[in-house]
Amino acid sequence: MIDWQGVFPAIATQFREDLSLDLEATGRGISQLIADGVDGIVALGTSGENFTLDHDEKRALLAAARNATRGRAPLLAGIAECSTGAAQALARDAAKIGCDGLLAVPGLVYKASGREILHHYRAIARVSSLPIMIYNNPGTYGSDVTVDMVGELAAEPAFVALKESSGELSRVTAIVQGTKGGFRVFCGADEIILESIAAGATGWISGLVNAFPKESIALFAFARDGRLEEARAIFDWFRPVLALDSRTTLVQCLKLAAEMNGRGSARVRAPRLELEGAERRAVVGIIERAMETRPELGAMSAA
Repeated sequence: MIDWQGVFPAIATQFREDLSLDLEATGRGISQLIADGVDGIVALGTSGENFTLDHDEKRALLAAARNATRGRAPLLAGIAECSTGAAQALARDAAKIGCDGLLAVPGLVYKASGREILHHYRAIARVSSLPIMIYNNPGTYGSDVTVDMVGELAAEPAFVALKESSGELSRVTAIVQGTKGGFRVFCGADEIILESIAAGATGWISGLVNAFPKESIALFAFARDGRLEEARAIFDWFRPVLALDSRTTLVQCLKLAAEMNGRGSARVRAPRLELEGAERRAVVGIIERAMETRPELGAMSAA
C-alpha cells in the first residue's frame, strides 16, 4: 500500500549517446534516490519524457524501475497517452509489471471537455486495480481537471490522490477541504511548495529532486513538521532553482542540473533539444550558485 505522502521524484529517463534507452543508468539513478531517502518514485512522468518513448520502451522502463525499487519505495507509472485505449493498455501493463499505482493525465493533444476527461479517467480505472493519482497540469497538457471534477472522482475508490500543477494555491485548499477520507493532494508546482503544505498537501512530486534530493527532502520535512524557519532558509536558497519548474524547458534544465551534480546525463530526445548559448549559460549559473551555497542540512537537523 502507498502511504501517499512525502517526496516522490519524477525520475529523468536516461539515454545513451545514440538516444536509445539507458535502462541501467536509469535504474542506478532510482537506487541512488531511494538511498537518499525519497518516499516514492514516479516513472514516465513529464520529467521522464513519456511522449518520446514508444509502448515497448515504456514497458521496458517500468520493468527496469520495478527492478531498481525492489519494494523499497512505491513505484507510480505515468499514464500520458493520446488515446484512452492506449492509456488503458499501459495501465494494464503497469499492473502486470508490478507497479504500485498510476499517475494519469487526461488524453494528450486534444483539449477535452469535462465529460470527456471524466470518461477517460474512469475508463483507465475499469481496466486496472491499481490506485490512481489524478494529474492536473492544464498549462502543459491543455485539459483542466477542475476542483468539481476532482471532487467527483475522489468519491470513487479508484482515485486516491491528486498532483495539482496549475500553480493556483486556492485549488489545493478547496480540494483538501472538499474531499473526505483518505484522498491526498500532492504539490506539483515547485514555487508554491511551502504554501501547499500549509494548505494541507501531503506530498510533493518534482523533477528537480533528481538533482537536489537531500535538500528537497529536508525542505519538505521541515515544512511538514512546522519548523518554518528551517524550511524557509532552504526554500530561499532553492528558489532560483525551483523557478526552473515553470519554464517550457524544464526537462532540459533538470537534466542539466542532475548532470552537473553527477546524477545522470543531460541528453534529451527530440523534439526537445539540449540547452545552448545564453540560455544554457544562465541556467548553468543558477545551478552553480546553488551548488556553491548549499545549506548545512546536518546543522539544521540538530537544531
